[in-house]
Amino acid sequence: MHSLILTIANRYLGPILFVLSLVALYRGHNYPGGGFIGGLIAASAILLRALSHGWPAVVKSLRVAPTTFLATGLALAMLSGLPSIFLGNPFMTSVWGPTWEIPILGKLKLGTPLLFDIGVYLAVIGFTIKCAISLGEDAEPEPEN
Repeated sequence: MHSLILTIANRYLGPILFVLSLVALYRGHNYPGGGFIGGLIAASAILLRALSHGWPAVVKSLRVAPTTFLATGLALAMLSGLPSIFLGNPFMTSVWGPTWEIPILGKLKLGTPLLFDIGVYLAVIGFTIKCAISLGEDAEPEPEN
C-alpha cells in the first residue's frame, strides 16, 4: 500500500531530516545533540521512506547493509579512544586537532569526541534500521478487500 501523502512527505522531509541529523551530530560535542540523536533523526528519514515506498524498496536501495553501519560505528567509537593512549593519557581522553574557521559553520573543531560521535551516529542508524527491517519482514501482510 502506497500513500500519496507519505510519498510527498518523504520527498520533502527526507532530505531535511538527513541534514538536521548532520547538524545534530556536529553540534553534539559542544551543545545538545550528538551522535545518538543525530543517528535517530537519520534513521527516521529512512523509516519515513520505508513507510512511503515499502520495505522491499528500502532494502533494495540501501548500498550498505545495516549491520555494516553498526559494526563500522562501533569500531570507530572504540578507535577514537586510542590516540589518547598513544599520547600517554587514559583511554577516551579527548585529543583535539586543529580548529578551522568556516564561513557558514563557524569554528570547526576536529578531535576524538567528534570521531566518537560519528561512530555512535553510524551504530544507531545501523541498529535502528536493522531492527525495523526485522520487524517489517516478520509482519504479516494485510488482507486486501
